[in-house]
Amino acid sequence: MRFIEIPRVSVILVVIFLAAGFASAAPLRADDQPSLGLPLTCDPGRTCWLVNHVDHDPGPGVRDYACGAHGYNGHTGVDIAIRDYSKMEDGVPVVAAATGTVRRLRDGMLDGDVSLVGHDAVMSQGCGNSVVIGHDGGWETFYCHLRRGSLTVRPGQRVEKGDRLGSVGSSGLAEFPHIHLGVRLNGKIVDPFVGLKRASNCGAGPSPLWDSRTLGQLKGTPTALYDAGFAPVEINPIALRRGFYRDTKLSAKAPLLAFWVDAFWVEQGDRLTLTFTGPKDRKIAAKTFTLDKNQARHMRFVGKRKTVDWHAGSYLGVAVLERTTKDGGKETFRIERRLDIE
Repeated sequence: MRFIEIPRVSVILVVIFLAAGFASAAPLRADDQPSLGLPLTCDPGRTCWLVNHVDHDPGPGVRDYACGAHGYNGHTGVDIAIRDYSKMEDGVPVVAAATGTVRRLRDGMLDGDVSLVGHDAVMSQGCGNSVVIGHDGGWETFYCHLRRGSLTVRPGQRVEKGDRLGSVGSSGLAEFPHIHLGVRLNGKIVDPFVGLKRASNCGAGPSPLWDSRTLGQLKGTPTALYDAGFAPVEINPIALRRGFYRDTKLSAKAPLLAFWVDAFWVEQGDRLTLTFTGPKDRKIAAKTFTLDKNQARHMRFVGKRKTVDWHAGSYLGVAVLERTTKDGGKETFRIERRLDIE
């Protein structure tokens, strides 16, 4: 078994072109405040995950609306991720978070991982394939990193809340398939979890922009054991996040059996236990890892090489993340997968 550390989830968003022509001396006001729904069609916590927030720290640090550090320096919106590139290729709809009129769009940029392509190649078009929608009262929403060729709207078109704009992609300055939703009022960024006023420095505002259903779906810790599976070979993290290693049936002659788990936002001191058992609860591999730092994305696996053919039957992989919170409480996150050996 081995430890693989994956780089921090970070995408640098350049949105200069979005601001052009929309700066205004008018004061911020809540008139006609939009009521925002999810900007993509998914089931939060099961088929999509909120991974990055708006950065409220004016300096080089990071502070999200709840005084955590779930984001990166200068981030101007919320990032909601889907599982991997294979799901992106299936097509996950991006939809209008509120009713409005399409102001601008861009299409034609390739989808990929900017950490492999290089930031300089796409820096001037960091938002990637994108749509900007204007709303009443000086509000606008912008949707970044859409899939190339997926846009279904045109400038000047009226769209209703929930209408399809395109599909989730990984264009521009993106390292993983996701949608970046940004909100502006008179050219200034507004965090949809906060709105225009704050009752305290930490926590959601008294009038957040999300509608009540969406706010309920997105509140809470962004920590998640979001994916897991099995592999009959050494695990390559790039291939894993392209959609490989999801076999539910393998041969008894597989040279290796490995159970892996992928997580968003682990914290220093978390205890991650991976257990892999075979027929009659026979233990294949098990190990507990105490994590030594905060990470936006973290992958681990346990496994065993074949010495004789594997027993036919049902195998079970279970991953459990345990955390002691600052107030002394306990949080537990769990995911499991099953495998059949024939």
